[in-house]
Amino acid sequence: MTSRSAPRPIGVLFTNLGTPDDTSVPAVRRYLAEFLSDRRVVDLNRLLWLPILYGVILALRPKNSAASYRSVWMDEGSPLLVYARRQVERLQKRVDAEIEQPVHIALAMRYGNPSIEAGLRELDAAGCKQVLILPAYPQYSATTVATTFDKIGEVLADWPEPPQLRQINRYHDEPAYITALANSVREHWETNGRAEKLVMSFHGIPKRYVKQGDPYPRDCGITAQLLAAELGLGRNEYKVCFQSRFGREPWLQPYLDQTMKAWGKAGMKTVDVMCPGFSSDCLETLEEIREENRGYFEEAGGDSLRYIPALNERDDHIDMFTQLIKRELSGWI
Repeated sequence: MTSRSAPRPIGVLFTNLGTPDDTSVPAVRRYLAEFLSDRRVVDLNRLLWLPILYGVILALRPKNSAASYRSVWMDEGSPLLVYARRQVERLQKRVDAEIEQPVHIALAMRYGNPSIEAGLRELDAAGCKQVLILPAYPQYSATTVATTFDKIGEVLADWPEPPQLRQINRYHDEPAYITALANSVREHWETNGRAEKLVMSFHGIPKRYVKQGDPYPRDCGITAQLLAAELGLGRNEYKVCFQSRFGREPWLQPYLDQTMKAWGKAGMKTVDVMCPGFSSDCLETLEEIREENRGYFEEAGGDSLRYIPALNERDDHIDMFTQLIKRELSGWI
């Protein structure tokens, strides 16, 4: 009689952007230094950019950013990390229930902690020789997805035996993702009623990156069109905007802040804003949308800007990630 050995576990590295370890100025400075020194994020000449970064930006910006983080910090920590941990915890339970072969899911952040290296070490310690990389960015951009893959390659470069890798580049048009977004909007409308406009706000990138080949705005446009169709919205009932621009060069437009100011001034009274490019609520949604842009709109004359939360650990969001993992692990299981 022969016996079969237990199947080797498969790893999933679930990644997101990252966050400071706490709201202190030194912690925020460390995080911003790592983030803004990434060539994928800011691709300016290093001889020009690094003196500006370390001589000006990191001397001034961390204090204001730390105050912003304090305004959204949760009892359990940074919102982005809190929601990502909840997502991974729920995903692990779902995958354990639906996949017979062991699958180990590790959380990692591109910047800050838990680091990419720590996540890969966790999977290696669990015996995972096959690893699926799942960046929690619906739309592809070199500034998010590609830099995650860069870091993974950098970490594994010195490993004697790196794991076999698969990677997910995007899920911007996944039907289950679009359905989850639509469900979140419908639930908001059932509770609060419909505003005059629905804004789909995506994180911006410099226009120059798009001219260099970054497909990000195309992915955002596809998501917006599919979501509008799912909700039955006409073209004049929603608008795509871009937020979070940094520096003086042109970024993707229309800019959210300018749009909110113009609409408030023009007499619009209510607007709903959602962020389909953010898998978890974070500083850019909770502070920039729910507070800063609400202020712009209402100070200009609008009555109410209502923020529709990110999908976070919603059941339908976890369902979507589970389906994605099961499909991408085909052939390994």
